[in-house]
Amino acid sequence: MTRKDSNVIGRREELSLLRELIAPPHKESHVLLLLGDPGLGKTVLLAEAAREARAAGMRVLATTGRESEQDLAFAGLHQLLRPVLDRVARLPTRQAEALRGAFGLSDDPAPPDALLTGIAVLTLLSELSDERPLLVTADDTQWLDRASLDSLAFAARRLESEQLVLLAGARGNVPPAGFERDLPQLLLRPLTRPDAGLLLDAQPRPPHGRLREQVLTQAVGNPLALIELARVIAADPDAGRRWTAEPLPLTGQLTALMAAQYVTLPPAARSALLLAAAADSPDLTMAIPGLSADALASAEAAGLIRLDTPGPRFAHPLTRSAVYHAAPFAERAAARRQVADALRDQPDRHAWHLAAAALEPDEHLAALLEDSAAQAQRRGGAAAAARALERAAELSPGEPDKARRLLAAAELALPAGQADWVRELAGKVLTLTSDPDLRIAARLDIGWSLLWSNRNADAFDTLLSVAAEASPRLPAIAWQATWMAATVAHQTGLPEVCARARAALDLLDSRDGPPPSAEDWPAGRADEYRIWIRACTDPFGERADIVPRLRRTAGGSLSDPGTFGAAAWVLNETELAVRVLREALSRLRAPGVRGASGGVLSALAWACVDSGRWDDALAAAREAGDIAAAYKMETVAGSADLTTAIVAAGEHDQVAPLLARVRAAVDTSEYGGFAARIWQTAGLAALAQGTYVTAYAQLRRLFAADGTPLHHHFSYLAVADLASAAVRAERHLEARTLLERALARVDPAPGPRLAQLTARARGLLAEPDSAEADFAAPLADPTGDTWPFERAQLQLDYGEWLRRQRRINDAKPILVTALETFRRLGAAPWTRRAESEQRACGVTVQAPQGAPGALDGLTAQQREIVVLAGHGLTNGEIADRLFLSPRTVASHLYRSYPKLGIAGRRQLRDIIDQQITPGAGR
Repeated sequence: MTRKDSNVIGRREELSLLRELIAPPHKESHVLLLLGDPGLGKTVLLAEAAREARAAGMRVLATTGRESEQDLAFAGLHQLLRPVLDRVARLPTRQAEALRGAFGLSDDPAPPDALLTGIAVLTLLSELSDERPLLVTADDTQWLDRASLDSLAFAARRLESEQLVLLAGARGNVPPAGFERDLPQLLLRPLTRPDAGLLLDAQPRPPHGRLREQVLTQAVGNPLALIELARVIAADPDAGRRWTAEPLPLTGQLTALMAAQYVTLPPAARSALLLAAAADSPDLTMAIPGLSADALASAEAAGLIRLDTPGPRFAHPLTRSAVYHAAPFAERAAARRQVADALRDQPDRHAWHLAAAALEPDEHLAALLEDSAAQAQRRGGAAAAARALERAAELSPGEPDKARRLLAAAELALPAGQADWVRELAGKVLTLTSDPDLRIAARLDIGWSLLWSNRNADAFDTLLSVAAEASPRLPAIAWQATWMAATVAHQTGLPEVCARARAALDLLDSRDGPPPSAEDWPAGRADEYRIWIRACTDPFGERADIVPRLRRTAGGSLSDPGTFGAAAWVLNETELAVRVLREALSRLRAPGVRGASGGVLSALAWACVDSGRWDDALAAAREAGDIAAAYKMETVAGSADLTTAIVAAGEHDQVAPLLARVRAAVDTSEYGGFAARIWQTAGLAALAQGTYVTAYAQLRRLFAADGTPLHHHFSYLAVADLASAAVRAERHLEARTLLERALARVDPAPGPRLAQLTARARGLLAEPDSAEADFAAPLADPTGDTWPFERAQLQLDYGEWLRRQRRINDAKPILVTALETFRRLGAAPWTRRAESEQRACGVTVQAPQGAPGALDGLTAQQREIVVLAGHGLTNGEIADRLFLSPRTVASHLYRSYPKLGIAGRRQLRDIIDQQITPGAGR
């Protein structure tokens, strides 16, 4: 984009930045959001970037958001990819099916799957960029349909080494949905006074003197305003006085000017221009009678529209809006009906144009929109389907149909991630109908929406109210509401909330009402939910009753293995949890149900951390992060980041940004569980760094002075770390008192995991001559090996105590066992400490057998890719499995070979066979 070639005035810095992004060599991907008020030049800059890219031999794909298509699922994405749709067939089968289903190009579409659709877009763009560098532009993204935005945002966040630049423009100062965090932004500012003058001078009839000053003052540096005001004042010099007498906001002023130009056109031109505004698509306009070049000639001469291939284009989106709203409603409705008539072969657009022309209720139109919603839902456009149902409800003549459609819209808005909209829709149901079943269902949706909005207290009260009202007649809804309320209780960790959720369970158990019907309530689900509710509300109590019940239930057929596996994890039945959660995932990875796997993956990731399967934990966390991005699950994303952070606790540079991201995404005042995990992870990282006072200060926040836990479950999992920090920070007495106060609040038989953690904590804080009983007792119970990292920490502390007691021979085997565990896990700070203790015992520390550190030098994702490649999978197959682009897989492999000391892929199998054996690994 050379300076002499560009006709853009006043955007030197912006053009320079775009040049840098587009100029070769293209060694990595770039994403940039262009933001700013209407008329500041976002579209012009995107067009300049596209022009330069084409001149440099890049492929360019472009899409523009259209106000009339923002409720049509995947309309924007289809516009972007239409030139390369023939390439979809080359994608992996499930990705191709997902993308064809999203575009309605399949006679037998696969169930909608936002994750697969997103990875299909990423793979397609990545493969296109392999052929030659690729520029993707998306203009007016504030009007792109939500499904398209989500797919583009998903791909944008996973671009790494592709020869690809993605530029997105949006009106205003706020990024479009999905692009809010972590992506570079360029906020366009008004032109400086000198540049504004240069732009005025470049106009066909530039104003002078007083008129020039009036234009500069009114335009306040907005390029579009400068151009339009100069045009108007050249034709009507008195216009400046009217601007002063009738001040309007700049956007309103521009719209008024354009509307004034429209009404002065000949009638035929006005009719044609209104048809173009109603159609809102160059691709559609030529199929509509009355939209000829002759009819639009005077509109083009007035600068309102440009006639080119494939059809007429408005000079600016504000122009279309001005034209459309300058016409009376009767004329707009007639234009909409004419457009709809030309689109009978496109049922979605046909229905929406007819709906835009309707003022009165019309059941036929409502039914058309309901059909459109069903089609959008089948293609994965939940938000578009909900919008169609909402409009169908507005057009419904009868209140029962209106309420039914609003409720259906609310239930679709939930997976679209729009909690405020859910509450609005469900609230309308409550005002419309007295039907008790519809009202209870609407209130359940409101409870869900409050939960999604991080308003746990309000969600909890709503859900308990629903459970109490539903239990006599609708037990399935009552159980579902109580299950959700228990989930809230576990997230908050507040004792009073847990007690109320448990009371709701007791109420359900005391009811003699009819059992739920078999259609919506599989056999055994009540027992599974009962276990979940009890686990959430009192994870350390009543183990003598609840754990045997858990194990008995696990022997049968589970109706909801995800919930049951999560209950096993909460109850520290860790191996059972891993097995059941993996079984649940095998069901939930099918297209159409993948969105339900987010919570299951979160629980599995933590269960894998607990059981020493750290690479599996990182893989589950990465997949959970992908699910969270595709389905807008902030708490799932936060849990994934926390899991990654606690595994990386020895690497402070990695931990701090992960914890910052969790704090930004989750309200820790509402989520006590997240707050406790954050403090535990931060404390563990500080311990690893040797900053013991900091570690104690962070871990100390897990309990109040009287021993009340910040979280009734997670706080207790950090008691041994708290004691370790206290000893090294010389806060023994304070910590000992706090610990005993805290432990007095839990069951005296809390289970082997907490028993082992408590014993380590007491041993650390005990007087030296009395610590052995605490250290030794849990080591006699083999159950403690279920949690290898915690077991190894206990062994390390015990071994250190034995060495200081000069019992070197007793210390050596215990320290050897601890060191083996830390090495297997890759827990570097604890490995170094165990090695140091062995040297203090006079033992020469041997390097681990095999190729030392080969895989340990890789990141978790690189290890995962290397292992799959070593087992013979192609880059495309690995990318499809891990939801990455093939280019990203190739880049990770390329960076891994030097770390592994090999030349290429053929040597991977030997490395994998040496380092990974059944049952081993991190």
